[in-house]
Amino acid sequence: MDQTEMKIAAARAALEEVRDGMRLGLGTGSTAAELVKLLAGRNVRCTCTSESTEKLANSLGIATFKLAELAPLDLAVDGADAIDDNLRLIKGGGGALLREKIVEQAAKRFLVIADESKVVATFAGHQLPIEVTPFAKDVLEKRFADLHPVLRMRDGAPRVTDEGHLILDVRVPDDRDIADVVAWIRANAGVVETGFFPSEATEAIIAGAQGLRRMRR
Repeated sequence: MDQTEMKIAAARAALEEVRDGMRLGLGTGSTAAELVKLLAGRNVRCTCTSESTEKLANSLGIATFKLAELAPLDLAVDGADAIDDNLRLIKGGGGALLREKIVEQAAKRFLVIADESKVVATFAGHQLPIEVTPFAKDVLEKRFADLHPVLRMRDGAPRVTDEGHLILDVRVPDDRDIADVVAWIRANAGVVETGFFPSEATEAIIAGAQGLRRMRR
């Protein structure tokens, strides 16, 4: 299987966890989009982690609602940019990290779907997104200089999230655990959220060349 086929295989496996009448949280990104496509015609009620996912769902006739109308959710399904052996995640490559974390913390189960390239032994050297307020951006760029912050751009302009914030992508140091780095980052006013998901995921379906495997917390 190539990477696209792996994403589809993981999404199909996740579909087997969906039951009629479920309240679902739908993730953002290319892997999560494969599941959204498979949900067309199913009897489910969904809330979305981004405007792009909601647009896709609505185009397929999938009923979408505000999170408060459905919470607690029965199941949330989303992808990840990196996963370690403890089911800790880095997410936010699609720019929806804040809404993703809100939705996935409101779910009884959070199932990650990913291809095997996303499984890592360590987060050292990986890109970690930080959602920040525009007012604090310049100050935080200087404060996080040792983490090599880069303002995320799109179409030649700063990438603005669905909540009206900016994203600084920083590098996880080689000599510190990501949890310690994130604790220091979040202590700074102007930081809204980070793409580190330490305990939200309850399970994962990983698709690889040899087939599917599951990870559970």
